[in-house]
Amino acid sequence: MSTLTSKPSLADGARRFWRSIFVIARRDFGAILFSRSFIFFLLGPLFPVFVVAMAGGIGASVSGKISKPTLGIAMESGETDAFLAARDRLAGSVAHLPDTYVVIRLKPGEKILARSALNRAKDGSPVVALLTGTLDQPKLTGPGGTVDMWEGPVALIAAEAQRGGATQLPTVTMDKTVSARADTARKRIRTAQASQTLLFLLTMLLAGMVMSNMVEEKANKIIEVLAAAVPMDAVFYGKLIAMLGVSLVGLSVWGAVGLTIMMLGGGIPTFAAPAVGWPMFVLLGLVYFSFAYLLLGSLFLTIGGLAATVREVQTLSMPATMLQLLVFFFASYSLGAMGEPIELGAIFFPLTSPYAMLARAAVVPDLLPHVGALIWQVLCVALIIKGGSTLFRKTVMKSGPAVTRSGWLGKLRKGSDRDRKPA
Repeated sequence: MSTLTSKPSLADGARRFWRSIFVIARRDFGAILFSRSFIFFLLGPLFPVFVVAMAGGIGASVSGKISKPTLGIAMESGETDAFLAARDRLAGSVAHLPDTYVVIRLKPGEKILARSALNRAKDGSPVVALLTGTLDQPKLTGPGGTVDMWEGPVALIAAEAQRGGATQLPTVTMDKTVSARADTARKRIRTAQASQTLLFLLTMLLAGMVMSNMVEEKANKIIEVLAAAVPMDAVFYGKLIAMLGVSLVGLSVWGAVGLTIMMLGGGIPTFAAPAVGWPMFVLLGLVYFSFAYLLLGSLFLTIGGLAATVREVQTLSMPATMLQLLVFFFASYSLGAMGEPIELGAIFFPLTSPYAMLARAAVVPDLLPHVGALIWQVLCVALIIKGGSTLFRKTVMKSGPAVTRSGWLGKLRKGSDRDRKPA
C-alpha cells in the first residue's frame, strides 16, 4: 500500500519562513532587552550630543539659502525701473536694503491687491513682502517684522528714485499681515532641519549594534546553529527586526526622559507645524526612522557577517561612521534644493531617502510621494538583505555545490593514506 505525499505549497513555505523570522527576532529581542548591557545602552545618547553643534552650522547655511528675504515690487514699469536703479546707486552705503526682487510690472492705472497676491504665492515662495503704490506714496504689505525692517530703506530708495531727488522722505504706508506663506515656509524649514538632525542622531547611535551582535554570534558559533536550522535570509530579517524592536524601546525611554527634562527646565521647544500636520508627521517620523535603521542596519549586518573578529569590527566602525555623516550631509544639503535634481537624487538613493522624505513632509503637504518612497525603501531593504545573506553563505558558511561521489572517495583515500604514514 503506497502513501501519497504532496509537495509543500507556496503559502506553507511563506508561513514557515515568517515563523522562522519571528523565532529569531523573539530570541534576540529577549536576550538583548533583559541583559545588563542594555542599561549602558540606554545611557548612549549622552555621548553624541556634540553632533548637534556640528549640524547647526549646516542648518544655518541651508536656512540662510532658502529663507533669504525677497521683496516683491508691483508698480508701473517706469517707477519700477527708477526704484531698482536708485537701489543700485545706494547699494553698499545703506544697511538692510533688499537684495532680491520679484518684479510685477503694472500698466498705467492698473491696481493690484497686495494681500491677495501674497496669499496666492505658493509654499516656499521667497517673497516675504510686496511693495505697491507709487514713489510718492509707497506701500509695504507683509509680516510686521519684515516691513518694519524695510520701511526706512524703501523710503530712502523711493526718495532717491524721484527725478532730481525728493526734498524729504516719503511716508511709507505699511499693511502688516498676521503671517505670510513664505514666513510659514521658512519656519517649516527649521522643523525639517530639526527632524533630520534627530533622525540622524538616533540612527547613528542605534545601527552600529547590529554589526557587533553579528560578530559575537559568529565567534560563539551560534550563527552556524541558526543557519543550520532556518534559512539565512530569515536569520538576517529576524536579527534586524529584533534590533529595531530594542531601538524602539530605547527610543520610548529616551523620549519620556527628554520630555520630562524639558518640562522641568522651562518648557518644550516650539516648531512650526509641518505641512502634513503633527499627527501624520510623527507617524511618518517613526516609519522613516524604522526604514533608516533597517537600510543602514542591513548594510552593517552584511559587514559584520564578513568580519572575523571584534577587532575588525572596530576597524570598520570608523568608515561606517563616516558613511553615516556623508548620508546626513547629503540629505541636509538637498533640503536647500527642494524640487531640483539633487533632491530627487537624495530621495532615490536608499540611505538618504528617509531623511529627504521626512524633510519633505515638513514642507510639502502631499502624501502620495511618501507611498512611492516607502515602497522603494522596502524593496531596497529586501535587496540588501538578500545580497548580504547570499554573500554570507558563500564566503563565511562556504555553502557551494554538493560534493560528488568520486570527489568524496578521493578525499577519503587521501585521508587513509595520511593515516598509514608513520609518525
